[in-house]
Amino acid sequence: MPETKRLYLTEAEVNEMLTMDIALEALDEVFRARSAGEVPNEPRYRLAAGNGSLNFMAATWPKKGWAGHKSYVSGDFRVSLFGTNGEGLLAVIGAGRMGQVRTGAASGIATKYMSRENSTSVGIIGSGYQAETQLEAVCAVRDIRDVKVFSRTPEKREKFAVTMGGRLGVNVSAVDSKEAAAEGVDVLVAVTSSVEPVITGDMVEPGMHINAAGNNSWMKRELDTAAIVKADLVACDDIDQTRIECGELMRAVEVGRFSWESMVRLDRIVAGLRTARYSDEDVTLFESQGVAFEDLAVCGRLYEMALEQRIGTVLE
Repeated sequence: MPETKRLYLTEAEVNEMLTMDIALEALDEVFRARSAGEVPNEPRYRLAAGNGSLNFMAATWPKKGWAGHKSYVSGDFRVSLFGTNGEGLLAVIGAGRMGQVRTGAASGIATKYMSRENSTSVGIIGSGYQAETQLEAVCAVRDIRDVKVFSRTPEKREKFAVTMGGRLGVNVSAVDSKEAAAEGVDVLVAVTSSVEPVITGDMVEPGMHINAAGNNSWMKRELDTAAIVKADLVACDDIDQTRIECGELMRAVEVGRFSWESMVRLDRIVAGLRTARYSDEDVTLFESQGVAFEDLAVCGRLYEMALEQRIGTVLE
């Protein structure tokens, strides 16, 4: 066996290498492999740790020769990547920026396979750092021309509009309400930490695709039950994790308005095993939880790139 080069990749080095296109390609590949049963995934565990929690999530991809886990406390994200053919540790990777891009890319994949192909407009609720990559990913897979953004702080949404409009070369306008952000758009994105719904049933229009990207806790709700009921198809990246973390779906199940049996894994749609929409009037919803196999796919790709480009610190 050739000698294994073990690397430490910093956040700056990840940022230097990782683009949205690379993340989209990595996720498209891993979703297809997941549909074939090639990528086991373990949902996130959260353990009490003083004022915060220790978060741990893991996945394996034997055909690629990769296994890995992400663990973090208080936002200090690290992925440990291992070889599955006796190599042991391959890399420790700073995963804050990676997670931001990967989260956006997951919504990009959902938009590519679930939204109408002629979608040209986006409404986005939330203007934080995660909102940036959400919009970047949607614009990478659809010919987006017009974007409306709403968040609670006028200065932040105005700054987002100027920054992202310049970065992506699209028309981005800040609006004064979440209802205005949703009105008449083809793709609606929620990326907030809200415990109260920011998308209500009366905001959902025929043909709309919705990405709910901020809801990864049973305590959070980005959509109310009326909005969920309007969806003709609800997809997620992993059903097991969604059942324990997606607060809005858990609430809809509790009140008898949604069934876990109707949930569709996104990988089945990507692989062509399930049709996302049967007409342009269908409403589709992607519930993004952020799962380990997505991290594994992107970090495996980063490790390969680091070896090729001689980036990173060699670990003894």
